[in-house]
Amino acid sequence: MPTHLSKTRKHRGHVSAGHGRVGKHRKHPGGRGLAGGQHHHRTNFDKYHPGYFGKVGMRHFHLTRNQFWRPIINIDKLWSLVPAEEKKGLTEASDVVPVIDTLLHGYGKVLGNGQLPKLPFILKARSVSQIAEQKIREAGGVVKLIA
Repeated sequence: MPTHLSKTRKHRGHVSAGHGRVGKHRKHPGGRGLAGGQHHHRTNFDKYHPGYFGKVGMRHFHLTRNQFWRPIINIDKLWSLVPAEEKKGLTEASDVVPVIDTLLHGYGKVLGNGQLPKLPFILKARSVSQIAEQKIREAGGVVKLIA
């Protein structure tokens, strides 16, 4: 902003410069920034910023997310993990059954959404939901949990 537009230029020659004669315009009478939130500005903080001070919940000091790693796959996508050449000769009476290792494909848990073909197979997974396990057994499959 050009100097000739500033307030101080307009106030030259006027004693109080727009800040009154009695109170005087001092630098930071209430403190700088958020000072006094728990003291002399408490009403403002309580009224307009409730919950600003204090702690909530527990701290987890060394949070590693490894134990919570559990990508999911639904049973309707399980057969997409079986290679095409293994699918060719499969029937209900065949001796060779495919083994689907979900951990090998990067999945941690099998959920029960969708339908399965009535073909036998062995499923290796870290965890399986109850509905998924029930549907796999009905289709003639076997669930084997791995660590």
